[in-house]
Amino acid sequence: DDDAEEFVSGGLPYTDSYPRNVLGSFYHWGADPFLTLENTQYKDNDWEKFYKNIGVLNSIIYMADDFRSKEKDIELLNRVEGEARFLRAGYYFLLVNIYGMPYCKATASKDAGVPLKIAEHVEDKYFSRSSVESVYSLIIADLQRAAVCLKGITPSSTLRVGETAANALLSRVYLYMENYEACIAAANEAMGGAYSVMDLNNWTSGQNVVSWTSPETIFTQGGNSMILTFLSYTSGWSGSTPVNQAFSFQASEDLLECYAAGDLRRTAFFKSSLHAAIPDKYKTWVDYSDTDEVGMDFLIRLPEVILNKAEALAMLNRDGEAKTELEKLLSKRFAVAPSVTETGEALIDFIRDERRRELCFEGHRWFDLRRYAVNSIRPLPENFRIRHQNNDYEANSMTWYENGYYELNAYTQDHAAWIVPIPNYAIEFNRGELQNEIRPNRELIRN
Repeated sequence: DDDAEEFVSGGLPYTDSYPRNVLGSFYHWGADPFLTLENTQYKDNDWEKFYKNIGVLNSIIYMADDFRSKEKDIELLNRVEGEARFLRAGYYFLLVNIYGMPYCKATASKDAGVPLKIAEHVEDKYFSRSSVESVYSLIIADLQRAAVCLKGITPSSTLRVGETAANALLSRVYLYMENYEACIAAANEAMGGAYSVMDLNNWTSGQNVVSWTSPETIFTQGGNSMILTFLSYTSGWSGSTPVNQAFSFQASEDLLECYAAGDLRRTAFFKSSLHAAIPDKYKTWVDYSDTDEVGMDFLIRLPEVILNKAEALAMLNRDGEAKTELEKLLSKRFAVAPSVTETGEALIDFIRDERRRELCFEGHRWFDLRRYAVNSIRPLPENFRIRHQNNDYEANSMTWYENGYYELNAYTQDHAAWIVPIPNYAIEFNRGELQNEIRPNRELIRN
């Protein structure tokens, strides 16, 4: 997306296992994003892992119904079913937003999503894509049921879920569906929980904002790819001279310019390494074995819920209420929070920029851009572009230089590149019932 750009430094052009090489075709929006810059193929394991987990959850949900008449500990049964439905909803939400088309109100019933597999038994059939609307309907049903099952249950940590987490994720899903009244209702339920926004006026250097014990963290699960993708540097040698080298990514200049003077997040969310700004929100940067390390693959924080509600209010032309929600967040992000004077479409744009500033590198930006592209009220403009500068290596001087850029066009012109292709092993297993749109080859545009 537009929050990241290449970060190359040092006199050695080796790139084989570095993030820039492995993720280069994603960065270039290539025809096959899983083909590295060294022309080697690597397997997309996420698709397989998601559906394996869903298969387990299907069995748990089925057995929960069967145990209703037998189990004496109904609270335990409710918690298990609630957690299972929450996770299944979360996995399908990630699947459809990675491999399917974005939710468009006008066409969701026809748009290609991902296969729905909810039966507890092995089905003797080949699977094809279900509609985006069908996938979202399951997500909503699971989360609504999860909220009922988890009512009154206090999770033991942010690694488990309660009613608040279910409603928080519901607020996100309803926002994507442009069901703004339902989004507001779900956000209100979630904001009634025992969570609070961290005051960055009390932040100290070296302290991470996002951790699993943070008062903002509602739920966290999975790995954290920031330390690998936005690697600061590695040590190498040029002849007998030690050098620091980097072949990875950094926060884009476009993102950094979004922060106004006095915004405490500019310092708290980033740090400098080899003159590049890299994300510094997570405990993982402090210590690899830190017991407070947070997973960013599946993360829900209170600030997102506030922004979900604010955006929904702005979409309903309830500008005053939207600004009230924004103040809850901005008062904790500035020493003296600026007044929000925008109204109408300008307020919607301000809230979207605020999501970018607050939620960067938490898995939101790409999904947000996709839903903005098809929004029925305030779609991205037709001239929207993302431009990624490319660098090349000059062996004689042992230096890197910009030699051009790759460009992603607006969704209406380039939509296949806005969808990650389903891996070939899934297509082959289902005998061609699953289909991908052909992503175009993308040429380097010379400076």
